[in-house]
Amino acid sequence: MTASVSAPLPKDILSELLPFLKVAGAYAQQIQKRIAIHPDKYDGDHVFANALTDADLSIQTFIEVTLLAKFPDVRFYGEEYESTYNTKYFKAIDLGPQGDYLITLDPIDGTRYYMDGHPNYLVMMTVINADGFEAAIALSPARDRYYYSLRDQGTFVGSMSDNLDQCQPLRIENPKEKIVLGTALSPIADTVRKHYPVIDLKTEYSSKVPVPPINGLLTGEVSGVILASAQFIDTAALAWMAKEMGYCLTTYDGSPLPPPSACENYRQSEIIVSATPEMQQTLIQIMQSVKAS
Repeated sequence: MTASVSAPLPKDILSELLPFLKVAGAYAQQIQKRIAIHPDKYDGDHVFANALTDADLSIQTFIEVTLLAKFPDVRFYGEEYESTYNTKYFKAIDLGPQGDYLITLDPIDGTRYYMDGHPNYLVMMTVINADGFEAAIALSPARDRYYYSLRDQGTFVGSMSDNLDQCQPLRIENPKEKIVLGTALSPIADTVRKHYPVIDLKTEYSSKVPVPPINGLLTGEVSGVILASAQFIDTAALAWMAKEMGYCLTTYDGSPLPPPSACENYRQSEIIVSATPEMQQTLIQIMQSVKAS
């Protein structure tokens, strides 16, 4: 979708921020074994509810400073917006009208994985328009990889030393037949398991052995994900990146996802994403049967 004349192009935003995101990723990798854990930032009953580290706050501040220097007129929402000094300097933290992009940041997506020393965490940034995602980038410093997507142009992968134009289209020929269930969907794990192997994040997360998370969509470790809701800054972005890669993405009833402007609290709801139309239809049928029961 064409942006307003004064707005930077989504690819230009990614290209300008990429060197700084790489620095942030290298920083996260270097201090992973020495992080200091801050007090719990959420109340909750699952293992991901108590994750906030120095890396989250430091990376967000670093990217905020960079954005204010490079794109001082943008809207920006970072996961740690309540804890940083820079929120008040941005144009806004909410989604604007069409063409007035919102840039979002998840400084460490998968903070619990990160705190437990696992490699499958990401540094994520998105560019969101009122009617949909324009761009997203996910850096995996521990695996020397990063992924980015541009609206209607696909998803690409490269090493941490590559610039955007050196990256190659991401194609996963034979993803593992596993379905990740978001933590709110743990009660239906057995139902889904009748059709496909399941990773129930609420009960199967391990501090010792890395369990493929939602970003396993981009690595081929999983072939489908079902979520009760998904944040713009991470899980919704990963689902959209999978869609740009060629995967199917719908609500529980098979409808297209509503535009961000129709959503609340920076979240999409009722997401199914999978590798094939056949798998997607089966997962839709499962979720419809669960809702009917």
